[in-house]
Amino acid sequence: MTDCYRHQSAGDSHEGIATPQSLDRRLVASIGLNGVIVVAEVVGGFASGSLALLSDAMHNLSDVAALAVALAARRLGRRPPSLRHTYGLRRVEVLAALLNAAVLLVVCTLILREAVLRFADPQPVRGGLMLTVALVGLVANLASVVLLKGHQHGDLNMRGAFLHLVQDTVSSVVVVVAAMLSGWRFGVYLDPIASILVVLMVIRGTWRLVRDTVQVLLEAVPPGLDLESLHADIQRRFPISDMHHVHVWQLGSGFLLLTAHIRLPDMSLSDIETLLAKIRRHLADAWSIEHCTLEPDTSACTDEGLLQRPGDGCAAAREKGAESC
Repeated sequence: MTDCYRHQSAGDSHEGIATPQSLDRRLVASIGLNGVIVVAEVVGGFASGSLALLSDAMHNLSDVAALAVALAARRLGRRPPSLRHTYGLRRVEVLAALLNAAVLLVVCTLILREAVLRFADPQPVRGGLMLTVALVGLVANLASVVLLKGHQHGDLNMRGAFLHLVQDTVSSVVVVVAAMLSGWRFGVYLDPIASILVVLMVIRGTWRLVRDTVQVLLEAVPPGLDLESLHADIQRRFPISDMHHVHVWQLGSGFLLLTAHIRLPDMSLSDIETLLAKIRRHLADAWSIEHCTLEPDTSACTDEGLLQRPGDGCAAAREKGAESC
C-alpha cells in the first residue's frame, strides 16, 4: 500500500512539466477563448433561433467563471503562510472546486429542463448559421482542453475547471451534429436526446468531484492511503517506537499532514530528536507526507490505539494519575 500511495502521489503531479506561471498563462488563454465562444454563440443563437446555441453559450459562460475562479485560487494558494493564515491559502482550491461542481450541477439541471421542453415544442432553426457558430465553439473548446490537458490530475480545482471544458466540448459536438441533421425529418429531436446523455455523464464526473472535495473538507484520510499499513510500516522500520493517536488529512491536493504520538524508551533528548527526524524523513519519502507533528511520550498516555477517540489523550491520562504526557 505504501508503494501504491507513492505512485498515486507522483502520478498526480503532472504539473511539474510546466511552471505555475506557464499554467496561469494557459488559464488566461482559455478564459479568452471561452469569452469569444460566449459572444459568438449568443449572437448566433438569437440570429439562427437556436436554443442549443444559447444553451451552449450558457455552458461556456460557466466555463469562464470556473476558469477565473481556478486562476484566482491558484494564485492565492501560492501565497506564503501568514500570522492569520498559518497554512497559507491552499484550501482555497478545494472551496473553488466545490463551487465549480455546484455550478455544474445547476447548469446540468437547466439543460435537462430545456431538453424536456424541446421535446414538447420543437423549433426549426437556421441550420447553416447554427453549424458555422457551433464549429467555431467546438474548435475553441478543443483548444482550451488541449491547453489544460495533463494539468487536471492531483488538483481538485483544476479538475473542476477541466470538467467544465470537457462538458462544453462534448456539448459543442452535440450542437454540430444537431445542426448538420437539423433538416432531417426527426432532426429537431436529436439535440435534446444527446443533451440528456451528455448531462448524465457530466453529473457522474461532477459527483465524484463533490465527493472528493467534501472528503478534504471533512479532513478524511486521503484516498489511497491505508492508515493501518502506514502504522505497520513505521513499527517495522523503527521497532523501538510505537506510533498511536495517528491522524492524517489533506490541506489541499497533494499536501498531506500527519499528527501522532510516538512512545519511546528512555533516551537522551538528542537521540529522540534524531529518531523523530528519521521518521519524518521516511514519512515524506515513502508516504508523501511533508508536514508531520510527532509528539514523543513515555508511559503517560494510557490509550495506545491507532486512533485517538473521545476520552483519550493527555487530559484523560492526567485524570488517571499519570505524571506526564
